[in-house]
Amino acid sequence: MTPLAVPPRPRTWPRTVAVLALVVAITVVTITPALGGIEIDLATIARNGHFGAARIEKMLHPDLSILPRTWRPLQETLAMAVVGAAASAALALPLSLWAARPTNPGVGRRVVRAVLNVVRAVPDLVYATILVAMIGVGALPGVLTLVLFDLGVVVKLVSEAVDSADPTYLEAGHAAGGTQAQVNRVLAIPQTWPVYASQVLYSLELNVRISAVLGLVGAGGIGRLIDEMRGFYRYGALAVIIVEILVVVLLIEVASNVLRRRLR
Repeated sequence: MTPLAVPPRPRTWPRTVAVLALVVAITVVTITPALGGIEIDLATIARNGHFGAARIEKMLHPDLSILPRTWRPLQETLAMAVVGAAASAALALPLSLWAARPTNPGVGRRVVRAVLNVVRAVPDLVYATILVAMIGVGALPGVLTLVLFDLGVVVKLVSEAVDSADPTYLEAGHAAGGTQAQVNRVLAIPQTWPVYASQVLYSLELNVRISAVLGLVGAGGIGRLIDEMRGFYRYGALAVIIVEILVVVLLIEVASNVLRRRLR
């Protein structure tokens, strides 16, 4: 019996070497000021490293006296996160269908995608800063910022999921005589629902983290308390607030995972 010929293993090392060389070249360019890169002063980092170590040492001694002051801002943060996620969820479903090719073959899809690309390109802190200047300090600019941020994320991920899905079920709907609106309502939305719900839950998790940052520019939530504690160098109290946010994010993640399993 003639033994089977084993095909030679493909030579992958040239590609690996080329990728590594490219990564090294990009790294050298980005850290060399003479080539247009940024200046990384390692000596300064080593010289001032003890400042960071001193702050970390203070954070390892939690100041629990700050706890009573955190309940109200934390509730406001959670309220901002939930309201922002709910408002964006209501807007994201039709926008996702308008931004996907199988559910919107017309030219309007490109307009929706272009607008959402602009929305997604602006950082959330920039939105918060502008809205605080327009509306004033408080939770409302924070909620509006979260809605804009969530729309950019949820619509992009859901519309791409619709684009990559097998469109035969939509073609069957058209073959049966359904209009695009009827096909979207009867077929596309039920198929899109698990992905859509999963992304909305993910945006809720993100909202809690982002709300803590938005408060630094006056957009409400526990971020304002973080900014105050940082300004007074109360790093022990700052550590307690960070742990609180971590606990809330973990609880929301656990609840989200339970809901995702039920949606499958």
